[in-house]
Formats: sequence, structure tokens, C-alpha cells
Amino acid sequence: MIWKIKTFEELTVAELYAILRLRSEVFIIEQNCAYQDLDNTDQKALHFMGTDEQGQLLAYTRLFAPGIKYTEASIGRVVTSPLARGKGAGRELMERSILALQEHYGKVPIKIGAQQYLQRFYTSLGFEQTSDTYLEDGIPHIEMLRS
Repeated sequence: MIWKIKTFEELTVAELYAILRLRSEVFIIEQNCAYQDLDNTDQKALHFMGTDEQGQLLAYTRLFAPGIKYTEASIGRVVTSPLARGKGAGRELMERSILALQEHYGKVPIKIGAQQYLQRFYTSLGFEQTSDTYLEDGIPHIEMLRS
């Protein structure tokens, strides 16, 4: 997989389209969840992308500096294409996202709002649950922190 990180202004139109298409495919269609994906924070994020050799987007996250989503730095919109699942792409995406976030903002705590069913996955990456379960767009979520 080829990894790159860009600010919103650095994204090409084709990259932005691929990001929005993948997020829609997984979060809206696959998870059958009608929600407002475009939340006016893409402009404040670093966009971390993994593509194949042909440039097809297979993995993606948004990285936020402390104070944008939470007091802490954060990683959000964690998504892997169905084409990349079962091959370790999700773990590699998160490990590389954590490193990229630390390269940009230092070794700071990272807070995420995780879908509850992924708690064990995020725990294996050093995150600890810090909230009770709450519903976000009809899906059980928990807040988690990596110190």
C-alpha cells in the first residue's frame, strides 16, 4: 500500500471524491446509516490515505490537532475499503495514523469515538475506554483514549 498525508487544501479533486465515495460506501450504504458525513471539519484535518499501485483508495483516516474535535488530538473516519479487509489493512492504517499524528503534533494523548464493536481492536492499539456507551447515528459508540 502507498501511504500519503495531505491537508484539505492539498487534496486533488479526484482524491477528495475518492475519500467521500469510500466514506459514503462504508458509513452510509454498508452500515445502513443516514447521517451528515460532511461536518465542516474536513477543512481542519490532515487526510491520511492508503492507495494501491493504481491509486485506488483502500484505507483512510482524518487526523486532528488537539482542540479541534476533543481537547486531545484525535483520529476519525477510520475506514477501509471492502477490497482491503482481512489483509491487516485496518491495523496498518491505525498504526500509521498514530505515528503520523505524533509526527505532526508530538507524543500527545489521542482520543477517539469508536464504534463499540471495535473496542478490542482499539484496545490492542493502546486505547482505553473512557466513557459509557452512547448512540451516535443509531450505532453504539464509546470514547477511548491513548495516553
